[in-house]
Order: sequence, then C-alpha cells, then structure tokens
Amino acid sequence: MQKRMGEAVARVARKVNETVENKTDSLADLANCKLMTFPVGIYKAMRTVTEGIHRISLANNELKSITSRFITTFSQLRELNLSGNYLHRLPEEVTSLLHLQAINLSRNRFRRFPEPLAAVTTLQTIDLEENEITEVPVEKLASMTALRSLNLQANPVGPEVRLLVRPLVPFDLLLSPEKPLPEA
Repeated sequence: MQKRMGEAVARVARKVNETVENKTDSLADLANCKLMTFPVGIYKAMRTVTEGIHRISLANNELKSITSRFITTFSQLRELNLSGNYLHRLPEEVTSLLHLQAINLSRNRFRRFPEPLAAVTTLQTIDLEENEITEVPVEKLASMTALRSLNLQANPVGPEVRLLVRPLVPFDLLLSPEKPLPEA
C-alpha cells in the first residue's frame, strides 16, 4: 500500500515539474493518481506559475473535498475537471473563480446542486452527470447568462427541473429520460 502511495506521489511530482519546467497553462493530468487530498507541497513547488495555470484535471482520484486554498491558489482557472471523486460540496471560494468557463463534477456524491457555482458568472458548461442530485436552484440557474450547457443526466432530479424549458433557460439542459410510472 505504501509503495503504491509513493508511486502516486512520485507521479504527481513529475507532472508538476513538467508543468513548471515547460511553463504550460495546464496541470492537466493529475487524474488517476489516487489522491485523497491535494498535496500541500504542490502549492510551494508551483508558487511561481500558479497564475498561469488555466486548466487542472484531478479526475478519477479519491478526493473527498477541495480546499479554499486550492481555489484561491489557482484563481485563474478556466477549466476544472473533478469527475470521478467523492466530492459532496464545494467551498464558497469557488465564487472567486472569475475566469472559470467549464467544470466537470460528474461521478461524485453531490445530493444538491453546488450553489456556489450559480454565482460564477463566466461558467458556460457544468457537468454533474451521475451524482445523487434531487434539488436544483431553478431561479438561480435561469439567471446564469453565460451558461450554455448543464448536464444532470443520471441524477434523481425532481419534476420541477423537467419544467425548465427553452424560453426560461438559455442553455442546453441534459436530463435522463423519465421513468414510466409503475402500473397499479
């Protein structure tokens, strides 16, 4: 087990070093690294380049939370992929991501729509497929002028979400087909 964790940390360190050395705008592949938390050491290793990081993928790890420090450190993010983790909420600091255009939170453990996202005025794409979401702030979503696509497929959303139609919301709303009611 410790050997696997050591390998995962070494893989993360290599990817961070590549990003710093190549001065790329992306910490694009920290996916599948078995991370349970975002390593604190990465903040120090990347302190000179965090302003230039626009894309991060932490998909398919074992993250249970994202810290406010992560959000404030990578304040210039345009794309954030957190799919395939164990997240159930986002920190309020998400509202400070003034350039965020796309966030992928599919295959996590959200039971409610992460409301801080409704305050991110630049968001164009939100992917929440395969969560446990039953509640969605319909009025707040309708006021998100930049939003172009909201994926809520494979969520047990309530019937009020299905009533969102084109004139009310200017974005594509993806839902799973309604299951037919069982016959009595």
